[in-house]
Amino acid sequence: MQKIRNIAIIAHVDHGKTTLVDKMIQHGKLMRNAEKLGELILDNNDLERERGITILAKNVSVPYKDYKINIIDTPGHADFGGEVERVLNMADGVLLLVDAFEGTMPQTRFVLQKAIEMGKKPVVVVNKVDKLNCRPDEVNEQVFDLMFSLNATEDQLDFKTMYGSAKQGWMSEDWKKPASDITPLLDTILAEIPAPEQEEGTPQMLISSLEYSPYVGRIAIGRIKRGTLKAGQQITLCKRDGSMEKSKIKELMVFDGLGKVKAESVESGDICAVVGIDGFEIGDTIADYENPEALPPISVDEPTMSMLFRINDSPFFGKEGKFVTSRHLKERLEKELEKNLALRVKEGMSSDSFVVSGRGVLHLSVLIETMRREGFELQVGQPKVIDKNINGVRCEPIEHLTIDVPSDMAGRVIEITTRRKGALLHMEPREDRTHLDFDIPSRGIIGLRSNLLTATQGEAIVAHRFKDYEPYKGEIEMRTNGSLIAIETGTSVAYAMDKLQDRGKFIIFPGEEIYAGQVVGEHTRIGDLNINICKTKKLTNVRASGTDEKAVLPPPLQFSLEEMLEYIQEDELVEVTPKSMRIRKIYLDETERKRRKGQ
Repeated sequence: MQKIRNIAIIAHVDHGKTTLVDKMIQHGKLMRNAEKLGELILDNNDLERERGITILAKNVSVPYKDYKINIIDTPGHADFGGEVERVLNMADGVLLLVDAFEGTMPQTRFVLQKAIEMGKKPVVVVNKVDKLNCRPDEVNEQVFDLMFSLNATEDQLDFKTMYGSAKQGWMSEDWKKPASDITPLLDTILAEIPAPEQEEGTPQMLISSLEYSPYVGRIAIGRIKRGTLKAGQQITLCKRDGSMEKSKIKELMVFDGLGKVKAESVESGDICAVVGIDGFEIGDTIADYENPEALPPISVDEPTMSMLFRINDSPFFGKEGKFVTSRHLKERLEKELEKNLALRVKEGMSSDSFVVSGRGVLHLSVLIETMRREGFELQVGQPKVIDKNINGVRCEPIEHLTIDVPSDMAGRVIEITTRRKGALLHMEPREDRTHLDFDIPSRGIIGLRSNLLTATQGEAIVAHRFKDYEPYKGEIEMRTNGSLIAIETGTSVAYAMDKLQDRGKFIIFPGEEIYAGQVVGEHTRIGDLNINICKTKKLTNVRASGTDEKAVLPPPLQFSLEEMLEYIQEDELVEVTPKSMRIRKIYLDETERKRRKGQ
């Protein structure tokens, strides 16, 4: 019997799972790969570190005693739900990580539900017990209630709970008695999580994940369900559509710490990476050459939102980016499709535009931000929700939205959310805060977060996950204020901006280079206003007291990429370059805009 444990970690965004896995790796004396202690090893992509979220599921293995614990890190954010189910296929049990203060959160529920349906055994870890006013015992009860409501079996409800602080590097069975390290948790994993079943017979492996290497191409990752795979072996690839392809394994690798090591053969129950197979997709089965038997395929979440990507054709095009042509854009999107599963790309109306569909604004903005850092220049349009026609009825994606706010602001939040067709399902006071549950169309979520944060002075905690398609809920009123549009290309001047302050709020600084047709601010009224902010003061040789006062401008509104995407209107684009982000009208020329409007 191989001494292996396969375990997936489930947690809400920011509950500390990546920190916990890092501590396990450090415990496994694998620090030879990490340059310095204390650095997050798992979230190795810059964006993941900045935002503190896990985007791609990763595999690591920790040697403990003479066992090998394969740990699979799952994304907690519902926009990356496509990653979750595939990951759970490789695990025999789950480690459910919960914050000792916040308790169970909607995205924990989303992944846990899938794990319980698949019959996985949980071990609960209540993390951050070193926080002030934490409530570990209450949270443990809450986890039990949640699992009960998700129809967990008797065996699943009989779970073991560990308490501790991943940051301080300890776990124990009683939170009032801290241990010296995290060995109690590792011992619990060995005791509670079942060993993988070893099945004899012809080999079968479901491809659950993939990696891309510029040297060997796509690498298939999965857990061997039955039999043994060997390097150099001839196999049959059973595709999801039922077709079969003959192929050969060039190399086999198993996970060792953070890296991979070559293996001659891998037996059932272990997780491995297979090199040399072409044309596979997630959900395909690697099976015997002579008698192939396919495993049931896994489903990948459908995209719910689409955006238009096009090449940058603004007057400032090519000044900051390296990759600016439609060929560059097309190649980059095709490369992304190889590893980003919930993404779809099709050609747009013109040859230099593409319609890119994904799981939500976050999913798509992560792609745009990554491309921008790689040196791409591009323009993106307003996010559009993908409707479906079900039995002749127009249906749209509905999300389950939860908001935690200070109790005195709950009324304001309910008002904002219901205006966007949100239906309040449940309201629960928690000490000085109120927890609200809504069902809301995906369209309604676009731009909602920034509105709620403004209304609650930054206090609202907002989370949402895809629920289902339901009949169309009717029109939603979005941003009603028009835009302030520059009519001249040049440098913005503080003097001119000062004179126009009563017209609206600016989103640019004085002294910035701007072009005609660029959106420079938000109008105080409905409808767009064309303004000239490049006008300088006319100088005379007469000195008069009182005419030389300084221009005092309030700081401009600053948007992040997601906020820009949620903010723009239908006739606007976000221009993204490695150094700057601007909002512009699709038609830069004022007469052209008027003509289009009159049509």
